Amino acid sequence: MKKIIQLLFIVVLIAGCKTENEPEIIDDAKPINLTAVIEKRVAQDNEFALDIFKKTIENSGETNVFVSPLSVSIALGMVRNGAVGDTKTEMETALKMSGLSTDEINGYYKEMQTTLPTIDPTTKLSIANSIWYRTGFPVKPAFLKVNSDYFNSEVRELDFKQAWAVDTINNWCARKTNDLIKKPLDQIPQDAMMYLVNAIYFKGIWRKKFDPKRTFISQFTNEKANQVEINMMHQTDTFAYMEDENAEYLDMPYGNKAFSMTVILPDYGKTTSDILNELTVDKWNATLKNLTKQEVEVYLPRFKSANKFELKPVMQKMGMNLAFTEFADFSNISDTSLLISRIIHSTFVEVNEEGTEAAAVTIVEMGTTSMPIRPVFRVNRPFIYIIREQSTGVILFIGKMGSVEKY
Repeated sequence: MKKIIQLLFIVVLIAGCKTENEPEIIDDAKPINLTAVIEKRVAQDNEFALDIFKKTIENSGETNVFVSPLSVSIALGMVRNGAVGDTKTEMETALKMSGLSTDEINGYYKEMQTTLPTIDPTTKLSIANSIWYRTGFPVKPAFLKVNSDYFNSEVRELDFKQAWAVDTINNWCARKTNDLIKKPLDQIPQDAMMYLVNAIYFKGIWRKKFDPKRTFISQFTNEKANQVEINMMHQTDTFAYMEDENAEYLDMPYGNKAFSMTVILPDYGKTTSDILNELTVDKWNATLKNLTKQEVEVYLPRFKSANKFELKPVMQKMGMNLAFTEFADFSNISDTSLLISRIIHSTFVEVNEEGTEAAAVTIVEMGTTSMPIRPVFRVNRPFIYIIREQSTGVILFIGKMGSVEKY
């Protein structure tokens, strides 16, 4: 039996009755029908979503953490097409892939990127991929083709030695995220051979907007038990809601109800860690099924958050190790030995009376496992030399050698 897509942060709900606050001109979204194979992969990707979220919190130690599991999954899904042997097996373990063929896995990513952006005409969702490789680096055409066919990846050869190379990649990221994430890449190391990039941009308008006139200054008790002043949005309307012994759950739809935000509020005496420790895919799915429509008085802070994470240690904790070492096998990308040197994940989210705007960029940096490419400085002709004091920069001696004799 075909089911409705259930992604961790993107939930497709059964259409409900409209109220006077709902736009009459917007028809409720039609469910996306899934094959059994894609349905299985959705469940696996949701398991990956929970796992990477929990481990990112543990690894970062930050108070506010916002990630896009789908962005990371897509970026590493592209890299996986170049992995071989145990390297590929470990990647599949970390990404929760099991029991599916390569064509089925790639087909899932193609389906997500094709259908999700079109399901709600009132919501802006764009998913873009690109592959950038160093000028002259020998990339296997089959690797580029599979990522072009299934991930619609833009492929570009780029002179990484040029000062503007970083800006070129960053400008692409900025364009694809509506300028929310402008400089995710800080530098291009000398041994970097390739970048595989995913960018996701989302802008959803609440089905039932908050009235800015009802927003008021209130208090928010943070994790350190300190009270801080915030802008609190307020409305009373019909929403999908439930509560259990640990928390309350509220689901707030955007646009035609294809997308929504589910807010989980731990009970007093409980923490977000308590909730996450018990949150599994099965529990999440059960919660969604138990949501019921009822009138709810909602108070939600107006907030924004931005993060930048290095996900290498996170993925290592999830069982992906070989890919980061000299023993990595990415021979389906190139005959030159490669490893993953960095996974950079940048995110942004803003929630206000109008709706939600969010973006994520995931950059996988591939470097060579052989001796790094480095400058050759061969002093075989006249040269100048300077002796200086480091802290002040004062020059103590300066000289020129136009000829050198053996002594």
